[in-house]
Amino acid sequence: MHNILICDDERDIVSALKIYLSGEDYRLFAAYTGLEALEVVRREDIHLILMDVMMPGMDGITATAKLREVTNVPIILLTAKSESADKILGLNVGADDYVTKPFDPMEVLARVKSQLRRYTRLGSAARTDSRLVLGGVELSDESKTVTVDGEPVNLTPVEFGILRLLMSQPGKVFSSREIYRRVWGEAPMGSENAVPVHIRHIREKIEINPSDPRYIKAVWGLGYKMEGDTCKP
Repeated sequence: MHNILICDDERDIVSALKIYLSGEDYRLFAAYTGLEALEVVRREDIHLILMDVMMPGMDGITATAKLREVTNVPIILLTAKSESADKILGLNVGADDYVTKPFDPMEVLARVKSQLRRYTRLGSAARTDSRLVLGGVELSDESKTVTVDGEPVNLTPVEFGILRLLMSQPGKVFSSREIYRRVWGEAPMGSENAVPVHIRHIREKIEINPSDPRYIKAVWGLGYKMEGDTCKP
């Protein structure tokens, strides 16, 4: 059973989301402020968070940034259509995905399932020992860890999935749409715009100079590829 935290200052929205998710094998928790969300995460073993952006006091963006200091579980932002800038800002501080209000119940459920599949897959023991090495970057699919020049790097499940994809085929150019399809496991439908944000996060964690990357290269108009000296299982 997965534990899901729903955080929104509008109680009707929390109730509606509980109804959407009640047919699945989920244990649902509620919070109505960013501070309450932090308290629940510290107290309970939460596996996914649905976080509203616009809340009084501590907003969802600030709460997401603070949550990223203590947990790598998937965070899905709840945003209004007019909050495009907040979507990007939320992704910048560590959110994994977003759902736009008014909600389509099937979309909410699909995104929750997708993020939980990825989190479970990346957080559980691998069936085989698989190690990828590219230059100074080493990724272990068994322990779900990444090191750069021997130093551990803390990646979210989405970041780990993107890095693993790029490292698995060094030199191959992947479009944002292909990265989204392969890592998120669903058709992009415009959501591939989140990929460059996650790429930037990965660069900030593995590159000495993110503005002049050594490993993750952008191929103008085509996508991204991974470069380095060696890559082996």
